[in-house]
Amino acid sequence: MNTHTYKLLLCFLSVIFFMSSFAQTGTLEKANVKYDKYHYIDAREIYLKVVANGYQSAEIYRKLSETYYFNSEYSGASKWYYKLLNEFPDDLVVTDYFRAAQCLKSSGEPREADRLMKIYKAKGGTALTIDSYKNVADTLFEKGVNDKLFELDKITVNTEYSDFGPAFYGDKIVFASSDKSVDTFKEKSVDLAGWDKQPFLDLYQVVVDEDLNLKEVELLKGEINTKYHESTAVFSKDGNTMYFTRNNFLDGKKRRDKDFVIRLKIYKATKTGDSWGDVKELPFNSDSYSIGHPALSIDEDRLYFASDMPGTFGMSDLWYVDVLESDSYTKPVNMGGKINTAARETFPFISTENNLYFSSDGHKGYGGLDIFVTKLNEDDFGEIATFGAPINSVKDDFSFIIKEGRIGYFTSNRDGDEGSKSDDIYQIWERCEITIQGPVTDEDTGELIPNAEVTLLDSNNVEIQKLVTSGDALFTFNLDCNERYVIRAKKEGYNPKEEIFETPKNPKTIEMPIVLNMPLMLKVSDPCPPNDLGCKLTLQPIYFDYDQSNVRLDAEIELAKILAALKEYPHLKIHIESHTDSRGRAAYNLKLSQRRAKSSLQWLLDKGITKNRLSAKGYGESQLINKCINNVECSEVEHQLNRRSMFIIKE
Repeated sequence: MNTHTYKLLLCFLSVIFFMSSFAQTGTLEKANVKYDKYHYIDAREIYLKVVANGYQSAEIYRKLSETYYFNSEYSGASKWYYKLLNEFPDDLVVTDYFRAAQCLKSSGEPREADRLMKIYKAKGGTALTIDSYKNVADTLFEKGVNDKLFELDKITVNTEYSDFGPAFYGDKIVFASSDKSVDTFKEKSVDLAGWDKQPFLDLYQVVVDEDLNLKEVELLKGEINTKYHESTAVFSKDGNTMYFTRNNFLDGKKRRDKDFVIRLKIYKATKTGDSWGDVKELPFNSDSYSIGHPALSIDEDRLYFASDMPGTFGMSDLWYVDVLESDSYTKPVNMGGKINTAARETFPFISTENNLYFSSDGHKGYGGLDIFVTKLNEDDFGEIATFGAPINSVKDDFSFIIKEGRIGYFTSNRDGDEGSKSDDIYQIWERCEITIQGPVTDEDTGELIPNAEVTLLDSNNVEIQKLVTSGDALFTFNLDCNERYVIRAKKEGYNPKEEIFETPKNPKTIEMPIVLNMPLMLKVSDPCPPNDLGCKLTLQPIYFDYDQSNVRLDAEIELAKILAALKEYPHLKIHIESHTDSRGRAAYNLKLSQRRAKSSLQWLLDKGITKNRLSAKGYGESQLINKCINNVECSEVEHQLNRRSMFIIKE
C-alpha cells in the first residue's frame, strides 16, 4: 500500500469515526431529553443501544441505572450500578453508593449492600438509622410482639397494571389504577405515558362488605378523572370533600415547568349527589415542582403531603399546611430532619390514633421503600419505628392506611420484577381474635354457679387455658378466628358440660353462657312425676311425621339420652308410651301408635339394650294433651304435640 493510499484510508476512517461519534452524540442528546422529561423507558432503550455500540461513560451508566431504579426495577438497576461502580470509580457521586446499596438489598445481596452503605456513610452520606426495630404491634395494636399478629393478601381487584394508593371512603376503598385496554391507551397516548409505558391512572372505588370482601369496582363519578394521571386521594369524615393528586392539568389545559415536565399537584373536589365536581387547585402548588399524596389530620385542620419543593432535604420530603377558612392555607412547613432524609419520604397517612405512617428509602429498612410509623405529638414526633416483615419486603412497600385494631391496606411490588407495573394493593388485618365470654348457670334455677372450673382446649384436645369462676360466675377466653375449640365446664354436684365450636372468620365478641344440670339423684326438688324418665332427663318429645312411624333424626337425638340413662343405670327398666293426634279413625290411630311405640323400642334394641328392660304400648288418640279433638280446627304444630312417645320408669 503506497503512502497516498494509506493517507486516503486514514482520512476516510477519520471521517467514519467522526460521523459515528457525531451520531452517538446526537443519539445521546435524544436520550437525555427523554431522561430529563422522566421518560425512562424510552430513554433506557436509547441508552442500551448506545452501550451496545460501544459508547460508555459514567453518565450513561448512571442514567441507565436510574431508568430502572426510578421504576423500582431493582434487579436491572443493580447490573448497571455495578458496572458504574467498577468501571468508573473516579466519577462516582455519593448517591451512587446509596442507590446501588438499595438495589442490591432488594435483589437479595445484603452483604454487598451493607458494604456500599458503609462507603456511602464514610463519604458523607446521611441516612437516619433506626436501631429500634419495633414490631408494629407495639405502636399499632399495642399487644406486644407476636409472629402471628398479621395476615395479608392481595385484594381481588388488582389488575395487570399498576394498582396503588388506597384510601378509606365510607364503606369503600378508593385507589388508583391504570386498568385500561392497550388499544385505548395507544389511541390516547401522550408524553406522560413515557414514564413507565403504562396507561394513565384513574381513581376507582370498590365496596368492602362486612366480611372484608371487595366487590363492585367503578370509576369515581364526576370531574375527577381526566386523560392524564389521577391518584392518591383522601376524604373528609363527612365524605363530601376530597383532596387528590393529579398531573398539572385543569380546565382542559396542561402546564409544564421550564424543562417542559408536567408536575404533580394536589386538587380539591366537592361532592354533589353521587358525583364529584368543583375541582380547585390548591394555592401552594407550583408548575416548578411536584406536590402530591395528601393526608388529613384527625381534626381535618392540617393537610400533609409529599413534595420536592425548595427546602426539601432529599428527593422528596413530607410537608404540611394548616387548613384555614375560605379555601386558604398557611405556607408549607417541612416536617424536619427527624423524619425527612436525603432520600425519599412520601405517602403520609394519619390514623385515628394520631399515628403518622409514611414510606421512605432513607431510613434503615428492608429494601426499596419501606413503611414506617411515628406518634404525632403536639410539638414533636415519637420514635420512628419500622413495621418489619411481613408488611415490609425487599421491594417497594408504600401508601399504607389503617383502621387501628381492624384492617389496613398498602401497596407493594414484591411479587413482580416489572417495577411500578408490579404494584398491587394488599389487605392486612390483625391476627383475628375472638372473645368468648359468658356466665355459668344452673339449668333448673338459672342461678349463677361460682367456683366452676372452665377449661379451653384446642381441636387436638390440648389444654390451652383453665380458670375457676369467681362470684360473678363469668369466664372469658380470647381465641383465634376460623379455628375449632372445646370449652369444658364442671362443678361438684353437676354433670360436666362440653361445647365444641368453630370461631368465625372476623373479630367478634361472642356471648356463650354455659348451663350445668344436676344428676337425677342430686336434684333438690324434682317437679317431674316420679316415673317420667323423659321429664327427668329434660327430654324433648319424640315426635313423628303425620301418618308415619319411623324414628326421625331429631328424635334419635332424644332417644340417645334414654340410651345413655339405660347404660348408666343397668337395672333401669322403662315402658314406652306412644300417642297420635285425633285426625283419622280411632282404630287406625291405635294401630299407628302401636307401630310408633315398637319403632322407638326397636331403636333401643338395635343399640344393644336387652328386651327384658323394655316394653311398649300404643294409646292412639285416647290421651290428647290439648284441644285438638275430632272436628276442632288446629294447626299442624298443635297436632304434632299429640304425636309423641313417653318413657315411663318401671323399675
